[in-house]
Amino acid sequence: MAPDESAAAYANTTAIHADDFDGDDGDASKASMFTIGDLAREFGVTLRTLRFYEDKNLLNPKRDGLNRLYSRRDRARLKLVLMGKRVGFSLTEIKDMLDLYDLRDGQVTQLRVALGRFNEQIAVLEQQKKDIEQALAELRRTTSVVSGLLKEKESAGQR
Repeated sequence: MAPDESAAAYANTTAIHADDFDGDDGDASKASMFTIGDLAREFGVTLRTLRFYEDKNLLNPKRDGLNRLYSRRDRARLKLVLMGKRVGFSLTEIKDMLDLYDLRDGQVTQLRVALGRFNEQIAVLEQQKKDIEQALAELRRTTSVVSGLLKEKESAGQR
């Protein structure tokens, strides 16, 4: 797979779509249900991670005996949790946003709050990026100086 195709495939699997939240009115068919193993494989997480997210009330699977059955909504919430972690949100912040992020309720205020938090995190990450770029430039300069000093010492020692 070409790098562009790989990036597009990744973006598609991690993108959140409004229809991910639809059709979960408690009467979901087996076709739209996922086992813990299904989600663990799809998202590359451990079973323990999924159980941890359940303990933190980030996911709410139904039970079929000892088996956990996750809905499309749980799957979409997992996407949001993993995306939130990847961009630097804490689990508490993610839970707060998930509690707000209910596309079916039509609450403009809730969506504005989530958008505001996303924009704040973008600003934090942009500043971190600048700080990292500055640290890398300084480290490269220092490496160049140390490398030059080492070459001088090595050539002086060989005389």
